[in-house]
Amino acid sequence: MNIQKVVKHCIVGSAFSVCTLFATLAHADGETVLPSLVGTWTLVAADVQHPDGSRTSDYGAAPKGLLIIDTQGHYSVQIFKAERPKFASGDRSKGTPEEYKAASLGSSTHFGTVSVDPDGGTLTFHIQNASFPNLEGATDKRSYELKNGQLSYRVAPRPNGDVPISVWQRMN
Repeated sequence: MNIQKVVKHCIVGSAFSVCTLFATLAHADGETVLPSLVGTWTLVAADVQHPDGSRTSDYGAAPKGLLIIDTQGHYSVQIFKAERPKFASGDRSKGTPEEYKAASLGSSTHFGTVSVDPDGGTLTFHIQNASFPNLEGATDKRSYELKNGQLSYRVAPRPNGDVPISVWQRMN
C-alpha cells in the first residue's frame, strides 16, 4: 500500500514538473513580462503630441483609466474622458447619434496579452478584444519608458500625424 502511494505521488509530482517546464518554455519564446510592469496602474495623462511638437490632452482635462498586467502577460486597459455626457434618456439603447459618438470617442478599452522588449524599449500589445473593433486581433508595438513608478508609452501615429501618449502611475 505504501509503495502505491509513493508511486502515485511520484507520478503526480512528475506530471506537475513537466507541466511547469512546458509553461516556462512556452512563455520563454519571446513573450516576456518584466516584474516591474506587473500590477495595477492608474492613468495620469492621456495626451496627444501633434506633428508641430505641441502636446494637448486627448481625453479631456481629467481622464480616468486603469491598466492591469498580470504575471502571465495578460492585460486590460481602459481610458475614459471624464467629461463624457450622460444619455438624456437614461437608456443606453436610446441614445442620440451625438451621445453615441461622445461615448465611443470618449473611451478606449482593450485586453489581451503584452510582451516586452526591454533592450528595444517596446511593449507589444496583442489585442484580443477592443472597444474599437478594427483593433481586434492586431499587434500594436509601442515605445515605452518606466521611471520612478511611472510607465509611459507612445502609440503609433494616427493618420493625421498625432501621436497618443499614455502615462500611468503604479497603484500597488
